[in-house]
Amino acid sequence: MKSLKSKKNQKEFFEFKSRPLVRKGSTVYYGDINEKYVVKMEIVETKKVKDLDVASRVGLMMIETSSKITDSQKIVKISEKNGLYPALDIAEAWLERAQ
Repeated sequence: MKSLKSKKNQKEFFEFKSRPLVRKGSTVYYGDINEKYVVKMEIVETKKVKDLDVASRVGLMMIETSSKITDSQKIVKISEKNGLYPALDIAEAWLERAQ
């Protein structure tokens, strides 16, 4: 992962496979908000590995970014994965296929 500095608001974001990755609490957004879709990942369950809490269950939702539809219509796909890396892999596949 590398960081990306947005020219519009000068905030620094991490990138995974050339897409922004933004975390707030237990929610991770993956994808560019200026594209048609982003993937919202909710960390549902964690487990302790030494001193760290590691995501063990992650819920995913592919969301349309259009403001012209209702929130319930924005959800395109839903899934759940065991771990953050499998969740990122499926999120990348969803966004890649949606292009």
